[in-house]
Amino acid sequence: MKPHLSIKSAQAGFTLLEVVLAFTLFAVLGAILYGAFSLGHRAMEKTEVVFEDNQKFRSAVDLLGSYIRSSYPYRTSPQDSTVFYTGEESQVEFVSAFSLAQGGRGMARIRIYAEGGPGDSQSIKLEEQGPVRTNQEKEAVAISNTLVLRERVSGFRLAYLDPQDERENWRERWDQDEGKGLPRAVRLRYRNENGKEVQWTFPVMMTVLAP
Repeated sequence: MKPHLSIKSAQAGFTLLEVVLAFTLFAVLGAILYGAFSLGHRAMEKTEVVFEDNQKFRSAVDLLGSYIRSSYPYRTSPQDSTVFYTGEESQVEFVSAFSLAQGGRGMARIRIYAEGGPGDSQSIKLEEQGPVRTNQEKEAVAISNTLVLRERVSGFRLAYLDPQDERENWRERWDQDEGKGLPRAVRLRYRNENGKEVQWTFPVMMTVLAP
């Protein structure tokens, strides 16, 4: 009679140390993944903010350029030889053939200026009034809108290119009583919130295209 051999099977399992190590590894991997996701999310939010700021900046430049390029040699009467266009280093007033309030077309009186804020901070603003009324005309204004084009700037200043000078002569003041009509271009300078110098130059099309 052959002896019966009994084989005792041992059940394999994880030790407590192995379980602790596995949970620790999962925790570390989870923390790494969460950190990477959080970093990517913050980067995406920052990119969206920068994109929106750039879009607003380009929109402000396009809008301002539309008003200045469409400057019109407005006179209060056919007999008046004086063109309504008054420019200082701190502000400019003129009549434009572009009107945002009237859907892009229509005469409007425009004023571009900088308004002081806390400290040295300024806001570049554009004021539109329509229909066109100069200081000599007494009718009431029907449309009056003020737009903020840029905030947290400093050192705002304007200059005007003289079309009657063969050299590139930028003037700090444009006096309508001198009978010069419209400038050839308007230059706007300021420093942004980071202290960087920004310059915009817009041609006045009626002067540029004049023979």
